[in-house]
Amino acid sequence: MKTRVRFAPSPTGYLHIGGARTALFNWLYARHTGGTFVLRIEDTDAARNSQEAVDVILNGLRWLGLDWDEGPLTGDATGASKGDCGPYFQSQRKENYQRRVEGLLSRGLAYEHEGAVKFKMPRETAVIQDLIKGEIRRDLTDREEADPDFVIMRSDGQPVFHLVNVIDDLEMNITHVIRGEDHLINTTKHIALFKAFGVQPPHYAHIPLILNKDGSKMSKRDQGASLTSYTEGGFLPEAVTNYISLLGWSPKENREKMSLAETIERFDLPQILKHNARFDYEKLLWLQGEYARELAPDRFYELAVHTFAKAGVDTNHFPLGYVKAALDTCKGKFKTFSELPSYAGFYFTDKIEYDAEAVKKDFVPENKPRLEKLRDAFTHAPAFNAESLEAALKETAKTLGVKAGLLVHPCRLAVTGKTSGPSLYHLLQVLGKERVLARIEKALGSF
Repeated sequence: MKTRVRFAPSPTGYLHIGGARTALFNWLYARHTGGTFVLRIEDTDAARNSQEAVDVILNGLRWLGLDWDEGPLTGDATGASKGDCGPYFQSQRKENYQRRVEGLLSRGLAYEHEGAVKFKMPRETAVIQDLIKGEIRRDLTDREEADPDFVIMRSDGQPVFHLVNVIDDLEMNITHVIRGEDHLINTTKHIALFKAFGVQPPHYAHIPLILNKDGSKMSKRDQGASLTSYTEGGFLPEAVTNYISLLGWSPKENREKMSLAETIERFDLPQILKHNARFDYEKLLWLQGEYARELAPDRFYELAVHTFAKAGVDTNHFPLGYVKAALDTCKGKFKTFSELPSYAGFYFTDKIEYDAEAVKKDFVPENKPRLEKLRDAFTHAPAFNAESLEAALKETAKTLGVKAGLLVHPCRLAVTGKTSGPSLYHLLQVLGKERVLARIEKALGSF
């Protein structure tokens, strides 16, 4: 049978990194096996749901590049062409749930209790053949509830998670349920419901949890927990996708940086680890830096210009050649694009604000005549390019009998306002003679 998997999030306002990883693992398995990836929004709790929360999920999946394969266009549950369909919404399938509950009641497999409907849980050992954890057996004595029967429809007529989850998986012909280990406690109930409906349950694969680096449980407030922190934080989707694919999955040869195509080819359930994954933000930043460094020029420029625009800097006021030359000095020097406005904002403003601590260190009386000498050397440089300016600075330092650093630091502070950034000689070339001399002149007035 062709593989059919699903991602079934609840729209609660944000997409957790664990949910994104679950979606990715399902998507990778579908693509690896040539199967189908179904997106289903579990929105039966009307009080907690909103369109904004749904959009967070859809936009997050699109940003990661996880396209779903089927779903209704205009209420057509038979599916639609890939890329044109929306997800399934449980709120639009209530009649299906009511019909199934009536069937359980008529066969004595469920009963009314204080206005609600409860499922009659079989009094037998439950066996879960988990594709990751192996065989798991749960006796009735292992269960916390004195009464293992559980509510499947509340007194207000709303179906509960256990019921709708199983009915949707059944009617959508889901073959593999790949979900977080925290759902393992629900699986015995779900298997029992499948059998009550007269069908074999799908294959279950419970993936390990994602913990913080210190081993504590990851909450939505922890660093890296929300996918929004990446979409708004200047990360590249390919870097994030690459990293979260490694949270609980180990490809052969211990590869780390892999294209999505290579990940699809290598991904399979037997390689998913049994132990919990630990989120390492520094490792993610390393991968992000690698992907940023290797970006094609046009995409790099586009992302950089967009980042400046979000920060309120309109690069359209500058010649295109100047903008590209400025950005070229930054490539490979930062990790996330959110760092870029601070790193290279000096290219696009004449209002240079000096780092206060650097002023105390570099704008000292003995450096003023040195900076004046450097200004004069730059003024008479045979060409205003990186090579000529480097030679002029080193020659000036030699004439003054000081190390080059005593000129480099005050010069950088004068023209950028900062103590670090792109290569000094290349940024001077990009800024051009007029801007550089004007900024040095202004800085001399600060001593």
